[in-house]
Amino acid sequence: MKCENCTKKECSKKQKTDDTQDPLGDAACSTSENAEKNEFHKLASAKIFLSDCLACDNCVTAEESTRISQQNQEELFRVLNLNKKCDASKHKVVVVSICPQSLPYFAAKFNLSVTDAARRLCAYLKSLGVHRVFDTTLAADFSIMENRKEFVARYHRRTYDERSFPMFASACPGWIRYAERVLGNPVTPHICTAKSPQQIMGSLVKDYFARQQNLCPDKIFHIILAPCYDKKLEALREDFYTALYNSQDVDCVLTSVEIAQIMEQTNLSLKDMQESPIDSLFGDVDGEIVRHGTRSDGYLEHIFKHAAKELFDIDVKEITYRALKNKDFHEVTLEKDGETVLRFAAAYGFRNIQNMVLKLKKGKFPYHFVEVLACPGGCLNGKGQAETEDGKLDKALLQQMEDVYTTVPVQPPETSAHVQKLYQDWLEGTDSKKAQETLHTKYSASKQTINSLDIKW
Repeated sequence: MKCENCTKKECSKKQKTDDTQDPLGDAACSTSENAEKNEFHKLASAKIFLSDCLACDNCVTAEESTRISQQNQEELFRVLNLNKKCDASKHKVVVVSICPQSLPYFAAKFNLSVTDAARRLCAYLKSLGVHRVFDTTLAADFSIMENRKEFVARYHRRTYDERSFPMFASACPGWIRYAERVLGNPVTPHICTAKSPQQIMGSLVKDYFARQQNLCPDKIFHIILAPCYDKKLEALREDFYTALYNSQDVDCVLTSVEIAQIMEQTNLSLKDMQESPIDSLFGDVDGEIVRHGTRSDGYLEHIFKHAAKELFDIDVKEITYRALKNKDFHEVTLEKDGETVLRFAAAYGFRNIQNMVLKLKKGKFPYHFVEVLACPGGCLNGKGQAETEDGKLDKALLQQMEDVYTTVPVQPPETSAHVQKLYQDWLEGTDSKKAQETLHTKYSASKQTINSLDIKW
């Protein structure tokens, strides 16, 4: 999307710097080392501007633009090279957490199963010098569980709190930024306070894992491998930062395409790699790669089934989606004694989001919960993996990703023994103060907002 009032020249496709730029920059340990050519010197310095990002606040601020530009492949290799060349006091444990929606990209690109792609990607990252490779499924389990609890709590207080419904999902950073910076107070109270999987994974790595390894959080360099550029914006949120250690929970976000660019520079294919198990926070052998729903994120399905059972004692085995205006707006309803008692929707893409918000402002919004995703088609269609070099949708690749994603088994979050263990051992119980502080955040309107009518979709 693009704001008509935007005058920044940066509002164009992702910029690339001089191919000869030294990725080590000022971070090398000595003058001689700084002068040494690195094998990855040709990597582009990734920047993200309005045309890449799905969230508009009359352009990304100058400070954010600078910080986003630092989240690139060069930053990864800066840290890897410090680990190789500097004294041990400057070394960091490099951790990569992979979003499940990124794995189908590598599976489709290299003609592998999702599980094979995950394990070979793990081996590749470790060959570069990464120490641990996790997937974010566990964090998504927590996020969905907290969404479910909040929905039920909102339902019980609906009679005296008109802001209880609808409840909007909070996992998509593009949607969140749009809601906070553009839509403001009419919408933000309706956003679920549960953190996204990325934010929760940041806490798992910089708190739980750091304690396991007896490390200060600032001694860990945490990278998220994600399907979209908006995750870079999410990593900059103030609630994603620990002032005591001057440490972000996520230090860098790299998209699937950015990792693929590194592979091109090394002339390696995932097919060249031996499989290596994905690491576990519990030290056990990695399990099978799973997903949370038949659609992109799975929030709607789990919250709907949980609410049906918890509130109306109805067991819902299968979800039936009904497409309305287009393929990216679906409705799911639950009836009891001839009355519709739950009405959920999945709204993907900003055109559907804009129509949804207009209905909300007019007081004609019939839904209790909406799974909102900024990208048409969902997270697999993130701009960080589903576009061609000229910025167009790669329909063939997207179809391959969707096909391979359907082969991944669905696992309900409540069946994870690890989640239940962490609730007790890490968070001091499912309803503890620590669980609330660690797994939830606040979404609020920005002081500076723009008129959403100025945005052309």
